[in-house]
Amino acid sequence: MENKAIQVSRIYRVQGDSKLKAFVDLTLDGIIVKGLRVVDGSKGLFVSMPRHQGKDGKWYSTVYPTTKEIQKELSNLVLAAYQE
Repeated sequence: MENKAIQVSRIYRVQGDSKLKAFVDLTLDGIIVKGLRVVDGSKGLFVSMPRHQGKDGKWYSTVYPTTKEIQKELSNLVLAAYQE
């Protein structure tokens, strides 16, 4: 279920031995979402949504997929582009 309106517009791969593997920007119907991250977790690669640090020092997501299906579609799209 590929949505042509959602595309990976940029991948910046992080060099070195970090768990953070890449920063990714998406284009959604002409809107750019910056700051998704490809992270190497204990269960393999996963996509983390953009987030910001609040005044309390905690990190908060700034973009939320509304359904698990959209989350899975975004993850599949980003990870496929990362692995090319």
